[in-house]
Amino acid sequence: MFSRGVRRQMLTSGDPAMPFRKIAPLMSAADIAFVNLESPFSDVGPYHPKGLIFHAAPEAIAGLELAGVTIASTANNHARDCRSHGVEFNVAWLRKHSIQPLGSSETSSDTHRGVILEKHGVRFGFLGYTFDQQNGNWRDIDERIAVTDIPVLCRDVAALKPKVDVLVVSMHNGVEYMHKPSKSQQAFAHAAIDAGANVVIGHHPHVVQAEEHYRNGLIFYSLGNLVFDQYQRKDTQHGEMVELSYLGNRVLTCRVLPVRITPTGPELE
Repeated sequence: MFSRGVRRQMLTSGDPAMPFRKIAPLMSAADIAFVNLESPFSDVGPYHPKGLIFHAAPEAIAGLELAGVTIASTANNHARDCRSHGVEFNVAWLRKHSIQPLGSSETSSDTHRGVILEKHGVRFGFLGYTFDQQNGNWRDIDERIAVTDIPVLCRDVAALKPKVDVLVVSMHNGVEYMHKPSKSQQAFAHAAIDAGANVVIGHHPHVVQAEEHYRNGLIFYSLGNLVFDQYQRKDTQHGEMVELSYLGNRVLTCRVLPVRITPTGPELE
C-alpha cells in the first residue's frame, strides 16, 4: 500500500522505491515474485493523507520494479478507490512496467482468463479474486474485477488447469484483524483446491493467519502486511513471505519467512 503514511515516507526520503529497499534483494532473486497491490496506481485525482481511499502515485512503481515483482493482484476492496479511470490506469501502468495484473483487466473475459507465466519450462497459472470491490463507495459491480464467487472460481480453474503445471489462486478475503480464517475464507480456499488449484495465497485481514495442507494443496489464509502504515497494533506490524521452490509441478521446498513492518519498509525478522 503506497498511500497515507507510506507515501509521506517516500516523499520525505525522496526515494519512490524506499519501501522495498531492504527486502528487494530477497524478492528480486525469485523467478516469480507475487504481491497484492492494495492501492491502485492512478495519474488523476487527489492523494488522501488519511482515511480509507488509497491512491498510489505512478512513480511508486519503482519499488515493485526494484523488488522484481512479476505479478500483482489488483482484485481487492481498494481496487476502485481511484474510480473507473484508476482501474484502467492501474492495469495499463503495471503492464507498461512488465508486471502482470491479476484479478482485474481491460475486460471481464481477460480477467477470468487468468495469467500464465513460464519459468524454466514450468507453466505457472494465476487467478485472483476479492470478496469486495466496492469498499463502501459503490453500489454497482465492475465486471472487470473478479469477486469470490465459487461457481465462477471453479469454471475459471477448470479452464486454466489444462494449460499449466502449477495453478495459484489469490484470495482477498476474511475479517480484518482476526487471527483465525473465516468460514468464507475456508470455503473459497477449499473450493479452489477441490477444483484443481495447487496453492491459495490469502490477504486482507492485515494479520497473519494459519496455513493449511488441504488434500494435495497448500493454503495460506493470510500473510498479513508487507508494506503498510498500520503501527497502532503490534500484530499488524508483522507479516510473512512464502518462498516456494518447484521441480516441475512438484514442491521441493516451502519456507515461511517472517517480516517486520517498519516506516522505512519491511525487513526479515
